[in-house]
Amino acid sequence: MAEIILNVEVRERTGTGGAREARRSGMVPGVLYGGSKAPVAIAVKSNEFRKALYTGKLLGHLVTLKYGKESQPVIAKAIDMHPVTDEPVHFDLYRVDEHQKIKIAVPVHFKNHEASPGLKKGGTINVVRHEIELSCAADAIPEELVFDLTGLDIGDTIRISAFELPKGVQAAMDRDVVVATIAGSSASASADAAADDEAASAASTTE
Repeated sequence: MAEIILNVEVRERTGTGGAREARRSGMVPGVLYGGSKAPVAIAVKSNEFRKALYTGKLLGHLVTLKYGKESQPVIAKAIDMHPVTDEPVHFDLYRVDEHQKIKIAVPVHFKNHEASPGLKKGGTINVVRHEIELSCAADAIPEELVFDLTGLDIGDTIRISAFELPKGVQAAMDRDVVVATIAGSSASASADAAADDEAASAASTTE
């Protein structure tokens, strides 16, 4: 089962007014939706929600929602943060079955930068997609996808198909889209352009 448990209360008031009332009471308002049931306005104590959030295993992970003696698995789909205080102000939970197939975005990271010839030459990694949408069971969501940059040179392209996905996990995108590229630095690009101009000038002089 999930490692995180959220003890929720059902909010009687909905809408903006109900959300503000919950915050004044030291709660973080949210909505539980999905499945065949109607959406339910809920709230979690602010300190408990922050504790769960700062584990790094709340958003996009399977967690257990508890209401009294009832419990069910859910996925935290979205968390809104205050632009100034960076405190959680609202969240969305999605009802799931543990083994249900879902689509969810997972963060992408890269390792072994020092083993990339392109980066050693002064190139940079240009990340096009910081997340990849995957299709997998709710209880088998990867923490992250990590790509090994060993051997990659300037001009190389990293596509979704190049990632080693865990068993039972598939990319949820129709096309084999680009995730990142190894690009030349602006300095090397300028040097290359200058060299091309010099070669062209020399060629025109000898003609």
